[in-house]
Amino acid sequence: MRVYDLRSDTVTQPTSAMRAAMLSAPADDDAYGDDVSVGRLEARVAALLGKPAAVWLPTGTMANQIAVALHCDRGTALASLPGAHVRIHEDASAAALWGVQIMPIGGRFGFDIEALDGLLDEEACGWPPVSLVWLENTLGEAGGAIWPLTTDQALAPGVDALQTVSAHVRAHGKAVHLDGARLWNAHVATGVPLAAWAETADTVSVAFSKGLGAPAGSILCGPTSLLARARRLKHGLGGAMRQAPALLAAAAEYALDHHVERLADDHRHARMLAAAISTLAHWEVAVPQTNLVLARVRPPLRRAEPLCAALRAAGIRCYPNIAREVRFALHLGIGDDDIEPIAQTIRSALGEDPTRFVDAQR
Repeated sequence: MRVYDLRSDTVTQPTSAMRAAMLSAPADDDAYGDDVSVGRLEARVAALLGKPAAVWLPTGTMANQIAVALHCDRGTALASLPGAHVRIHEDASAAALWGVQIMPIGGRFGFDIEALDGLLDEEACGWPPVSLVWLENTLGEAGGAIWPLTTDQALAPGVDALQTVSAHVRAHGKAVHLDGARLWNAHVATGVPLAAWAETADTVSVAFSKGLGAPAGSILCGPTSLLARARRLKHGLGGAMRQAPALLAAAAEYALDHHVERLADDHRHARMLAAAISTLAHWEVAVPQTNLVLARVRPPLRRAEPLCAALRAAGIRCYPNIAREVRFALHLGIGDDDIEPIAQTIRSALGEDPTRFVDAQR
């Protein structure tokens, strides 16, 4: 049985060419700041994002948590979307590590300045003061949707453009961070330069282990003074990995050279798969903007996991996005010839009648 792993775009394996680049990379001690491969990558990404400085980190979660520490004092708050990665998928680390409370505002696709003002107004009533406003692109919990940069792009109800939000936040003297783990996807899907997205934030993080197909690594960019402190936090959190970052930086450089523009293939595959499975009565499938396909179960079904379990048994590795949605992530390991076999396996595994999954909903 052929197995297709659609759990995430993090499941990719390094290509043979990427492995060769990793093996040939000169390796020195990153903890001492001696490694030329890491330094070159940091300078390159800082330039792409239009920021003065950058620091390589082993994971996106570490990049995000360092951003929280840079901008927030203990006992303050950050404002984010309810489904933001920093709120849902980082094990409450903002509270556990830094004593920072996350205050959710808006919906799946962003928030507007009215919602933000509503939260800021509560500071006068004793709520924890907001030190940091958290942006994200693409929006993982919303199936890789793009939070538009400008007002001339289509905006969801209750959502203002990133430029509008950013200007409003800065007028209130608050800091802005952009979690850009999949910012490469937003860039490729819209043609908007990376630096234009990054300009909306004081600090911005990007990942190499998702759509770009590297085995690990993220970069945090921002002002030189803040990034000097970020390096100390990196060391304190165990992110100074001696010679290992040289190999991972080489993988990231290879990915920047060869895997950015090809993200358009993942976006196209996502649209193809969504169209191919949208007629199933089990769910309603949203049209993907980037590489993630969401299928929300229809009544009488209430939970996605029984469908995911049947799909996993048939060779389609997937999990719920939230309790009532199945998520399929398209990535470097899925080619043009894989889409129809994947769709056919999904159709065969689920069958024509969704009511056979009703008993499993309890």
